[in-house]
Amino acid sequence: MTPHPKIDAIVETYLSLADAEAPGLVEGLYLEGSAALGDYRPDTSDVDFVAVTAAAPPVGVLERIHTRLGVHPFDGVYLTWDDLGRDPASLGERPRAHAGRLNRRGEVNPVTWHTLARHGLTCRGPKPEELKIWNDPSVLAAWADGNLDRYWRRLVTRAWRPASLWGLTCLGGYGAVWVVTGVARLHYTLATGEITSKTGAGLHALEVFPERWHRVVNEALRLRADDTAEATLSGAVSGLGDHFGTPRRSLYGSPFERRRDVLAFADQAIGAAHALYGGSGARIEGV
Repeated sequence: MTPHPKIDAIVETYLSLADAEAPGLVEGLYLEGSAALGDYRPDTSDVDFVAVTAAAPPVGVLERIHTRLGVHPFDGVYLTWDDLGRDPASLGERPRAHAGRLNRRGEVNPVTWHTLARHGLTCRGPKPEELKIWNDPSVLAAWADGNLDRYWRRLVTRAWRPASLWGLTCLGGYGAVWVVTGVARLHYTLATGEITSKTGAGLHALEVFPERWHRVVNEALRLRADDTAEATLSGAVSGLGDHFGTPRRSLYGSPFERRRDVLAFADQAIGAAHALYGGSGARIEGV
């Protein structure tokens, strides 16, 4: 049982195609991400999956399955039962589906294992608690700390350049949600050792960061709840009405003002999260 009929339909279609293409190949199917974390938004959320096979699957078969499935928001990774019991750093790359295409050499990380072990939703196969799923909190923390610079610091640095792709993206609602909740999620993981959703990350930020940052966090939470912040040009253009329409929905007078706070918050949250991992305490500035 999944949290939404749209997920039910996608899962049913996927399993029907997989079973028709290669009967018995997909022995286990689990949901992670927003669907598993109680934060699924039908208009803007992907459906994140882990498909489990007995042995390394033939990538040609997987490509045919996802070509036939089309561009559904059904993104995930293919693992074996043996993979679930191993540190993902020891596995190398695994087939990963995204936006209707299969990447034969997709990356894996400990967030998938941790989410599956603690929150995974079963669509086929044994329940996660019945499996021996690798889980090492210290490795998860090290990965989260590294990802702050490996992904987020680089993104934020680019986004401070107004004419860059991420600079333009952060004018829209999608960029605001992605950046604010993305860095807050890693702060949450380093503070608690657990995984949370985008909404959960926003609520966490309201608890631990000073009031100086509450407006931008509440803006990200508003956009998440409205389920309109799509990663498309049309989504970004339609979101401008939040600032200039009547009544004005945004907490900001202009997208430029909001982008400034989005990126300033990200800078602050990245530093505070690093401080948590480094053991020096999270010194969070209010300005």
